[in-house]
Amino acid sequence: MQCRRPALKESRTQKCQFHGGRPHTAEVLKRISEANLLHGEATKAAKQQYRHDSALIHELEDAIHVLKMGEGPRIRGRKPMGYKPILTQADVVRMIQERLLHIV
Repeated sequence: MQCRRPALKESRTQKCQFHGGRPHTAEVLKRISEANLLHGEATKAAKQQYRHDSALIHELEDAIHVLKMGEGPRIRGRKPMGYKPILTQADVVRMIQERLLHIV
């Protein structure tokens, strides 16, 4: 009873044509997949880069807080994958050394 339209006779799931009643061929599935592509915004590489950048921003914010360089609210919410908490000045040094090794 999604839309109260009658179900299609060939539908195995008893749904109307607009809510999944018509079976899809391989060609139709490929066309649907291409239509839902976000032009590279949702690729695995882009998501990985976003996670990496988000973790770096959180770590830099922690470093600023540890070194008492700034005040104000901090980013709330769940921390991203790859985030390593910065709690001491030694952690700040470790973070800088790790980032320099990735650049070189």
